[in-house]
Amino acid sequence: MEKITFMPDGEAAVDFYVLEQTVIGGVNYILVTDAEDGEDGEAYILKAESGEESEEQVYRIVEDDNEFAAVSGVFESMLDDIDLV
Repeated sequence: MEKITFMPDGEAAVDFYVLEQTVIGGVNYILVTDAEDGEDGEAYILKAESGEESEEQVYRIVEDDNEFAAVSGVFESMLDDIDLV
């Protein structure tokens, strides 16, 4: 499982593990968890944000309920053993 590190502004670095990724309507989404393979953890759907020219991709947590429902449905169909609530 690929590990990526996020550097929130003014906060300590946070490691996430990528479970799956998809593109919907030209927008990149990744499904990540804070737990290593085989452990229970929290899952988050992150959306790629286009912004300034930079070497690093900027992701934001999907907070809109309608967007979350649509994207989580796609991820659930991609991964049989996962239930996003």
